[in-house]
Parts: sequence; structure tokens; C-alpha cells
Amino acid sequence: MRPATDQIWRWLAEVPDPEIPVISITDLGIVRAVEWEGDVLVVRVTPTYSGCPATSIINFDIETALRARGIEHLRIERRLSPPWTSDWLTPEAREKLRAYGIAPPVPGTAADGRLMARAERLVGGNLAIACPRCGSTHTERLSQFGSTPCKAAYRCRDCLEPFDYFKCI
Repeated sequence: MRPATDQIWRWLAEVPDPEIPVISITDLGIVRAVEWEGDVLVVRVTPTYSGCPATSIINFDIETALRARGIEHLRIERRLSPPWTSDWLTPEAREKLRAYGIAPPVPGTAADGRLMARAERLVGGNLAIACPRCGSTHTERLSQFGSTPCKAAYRCRDCLEPFDYFKCI
């Protein structure tokens, strides 16, 4: 008997993101669909961006996790449309990121189809990134590029600790 899709979602919730292991691939919101097509399980995955270097590892980890639970016929489909957005992060993922020392994306700064409004929010200089360690918004961006391509490097001006900010995409 094949497992129900909600069981498969629970299994996938145990697969960590390879770059940020405190969140799962379902917390990240990249698993977009799980469904049976006949006797083949189809898992649709949208990478955080089309050039994400972790995509092949994520697919391998999905396959490994599901095959370990007896799924024999599996197809993993890469979906680029609609593109992933940081709005797909679960509230639990945001808290896990913060607890891990990574500032989660500021709400309202993800792509929303209004390019000029988003540009004003991101470039307008009023974007306050809270330090995940002390909570201060007295922070500064050190580099647009952090420890991975999806993060930027910041520093808190109050506690002086460096931290990553999970960029809005």
C-alpha cells in the first residue's frame, strides 16, 4: 500500500536544507507539490533561485529520504515558475533562522509583482534588519553577499556581532 501524501509531507519535513540545516526543505517552502501519478510519486521543487548550488543536493536528499521509506517509483520535477519567494518561508522557519543567528527576511520585501514599490523598500535606506542576537535594528550591511548566495553579511552596531541576513528574493 502506498503512503498518503500527507505522510510524505511529514517525511519531507525531516529533510534539512543543506545550507541552513536548522530548517527543513518544507520550512523553506521549496517543495511545492507532492502527488501520485499512477504508481509514481511526483515531488515538485522550486529552488530559491535558478542557479542555487544546493539544488542537486536537495534533490538527492529528497530521493534518499523517500527511497529509505520504501518509495520505489519517484520523479522529482524542478519548477521555476512561479519563482520562489521568501514569502514562502513558514513562520516556524523564520523563528528557526532567528534562533540560529540568521536574520529572516523583513516582511513585505519579497517580490510581489510591483517592482518599483519593492525597489523603494529595498533601496530606500529605511529597511531595518533586526539583529538575531540582541534584536537591535541599529545594524549595517557589510556586503550584499554572505556565507551563501542567498544571504547578505550584516553587523549589529549595538552588540557588534556579525550575522547573515536571509535575502528577499
